[in-house]
Amino acid sequence: MRKVNFDLDALRSFSTGMELGSFAKAADKLGRSTSAISAQLKKLEEQAGTPILRKEGRGLGLTDAGEVLLGYARRILELNDEAWMALGGLELEGWVRLGMQEDFGEHLLSDVLGRFARSHPGVRIEAKIARNGELMTQVRTAKLDLVLAWQAGNDIPHTESVGTYPLQWIGPADRPLGPWRERGGPVPLVAFEAPCLMRSMATEALDRAGIPWRLVFTSHSLGGVWAAVAAGLGVTVRTRFGMTPGLRVLSPEEYGLPKLPALGLAIHRAEAEPAPVCRRLHEIMRESIAELEGRLR
Repeated sequence: MRKVNFDLDALRSFSTGMELGSFAKAADKLGRSTSAISAQLKKLEEQAGTPILRKEGRGLGLTDAGEVLLGYARRILELNDEAWMALGGLELEGWVRLGMQEDFGEHLLSDVLGRFARSHPGVRIEAKIARNGELMTQVRTAKLDLVLAWQAGNDIPHTESVGTYPLQWIGPADRPLGPWRERGGPVPLVAFEAPCLMRSMATEALDRAGIPWRLVFTSHSLGGVWAAVAAGLGVTVRTRFGMTPGLRVLSPEEYGLPKLPALGLAIHRAEAEPAPVCRRLHEIMRESIAELEGRLR
């Protein structure tokens, strides 16, 4: 049987459209027309020899074959992009200091470090996981070169927004909770030790809605927060990033909880014109965040 070489541009359009949830958005991001994207998807289906998309309401969903192809497309494009970056950065040397919050430590940090190390073996990375306030202080004083952190109104001049993500009420996956309004008792809240941006946003939302609450567990680490929630001690407020098994997003309507706002995420730089190694790491971080976001949908 003759083997088929999948078109890389078509795979990129397909992968980008699924990550953004819209092929019109993919067309804007990739600088193509919607008709060109449609033609690429048609070509991809011809190469696959089977439909990869199906109508789903007003939009498009993946067929079984489409799900399989999407996984391979991401791997193929990752290798392609690594090869391109490796050839373009063979002379890169030096070191870069990176900071992240715990939300991204497990799922994103290893991906970013792995990609960068494979493409630029001559560069040393120093990584730090810490709370928002500490990270922002260190990037302001140039003790860190790049920081991925939630936007809390304390941005520095050299900041690039990478997205806005809704806050969620999160509870245990297999234990009954609430609804507290029917019980008349306070909402049991699990949170970081103060000061904590998401803790403040949770209590402010509850206070505005006139819903009583009590702090039942505090932790200095995200792992401690997740463990307490999974054990059924209470609920917490975070985004979907970093959620571990044993947790689930709670419907505010079902549990009598207030709706929550969204929170901005940004990459903060110590310098307006960073060194080439920092620019390269910045690019990899942005791509990894987009891919992680796509997997969380």
